[in-house]
Amino acid sequence: MNMELPFELDLGGKVAVVTGAGGILCSDFSRAIAKCGAKVALLDINEEAAEKVAAEIRADGYQAIAIKTNCLDKESLLAAKAIVDREFGACDILINGAGGNNSRATTANEYFDAETLGDSTKQDFFDLSPDGIRFVFDLNVTAAFLTTQVFALDMAKSGKGGSIINISSMNAYRPLTKIPAYSAAKAAVSNFTQWLAVHFAGTGVRCNAIAPGFFVTNQNRSLLFNEDGTPTPRTGKILRGTPMNRFGESSELLGGLFFFLSDKASGFITGVILPIDGGFSAYSGV
Repeated sequence: MNMELPFELDLGGKVAVVTGAGGILCSDFSRAIAKCGAKVALLDINEEAAEKVAAEIRADGYQAIAIKTNCLDKESLLAAKAIVDREFGACDILINGAGGNNSRATTANEYFDAETLGDSTKQDFFDLSPDGIRFVFDLNVTAAFLTTQVFALDMAKSGKGGSIINISSMNAYRPLTKIPAYSAAKAAVSNFTQWLAVHFAGTGVRCNAIAPGFFVTNQNRSLLFNEDGTPTPRTGKILRGTPMNRFGESSELLGGLFFFLSDKASGFITGVILPIDGGFSAYSGV
């Protein structure tokens, strides 16, 4: 596991649960916190992807298990918790990384165009599927809600504190064109993060969120690059709006993650959403 950590963080004796752990960003989160000594449970509906990462972690001498989990099914989450409790013990760190968008909730055009109405190749706002909208909200908001319900109870009751990290997005601050449901859902994730921070304030459990800017993942790759590897027009617009003029690397999220996980560094910080975006949120476009 050739991964350079941003700074030393001792998570020895901690149990971490990471959802969406088979994806690019959360798999790196899992590798990093395992390298810091935590026992890591990688939850993902794609068991093969999660197991591949867990096997890499174990091969390097750290502790990890992969559990096939549907974060929209509370019974599936409870079954996963039973395995985590049996193999590692109660959860101390919860990273709600499961999320994403769906083509049924994505428009073809950035702006309304009456001429494309009825064109089956140009999905308009008025063509969006209610099921698609609900799915995106569930995947990002309901999944975080249910997972926190299942895994945070032991934290809240223990009196030992704990840390919950949600994954928001720059979409939460300003909605991006074409993806109304995802943008609104991530705004809800940020709001939910603040609500949880207040609700758990008396227990010692802290809840914060990371809001990534633009990173290339399996879910957005087709929006950012053509099949031949050349950038799409959307990539050009993104980079023009990002002062650092590049996409982020997943390793560049680890500093913020470690900061939130360190009680010494952020013990009085809860309810914060941290942009990691190459200056996107600071740039007005002029």
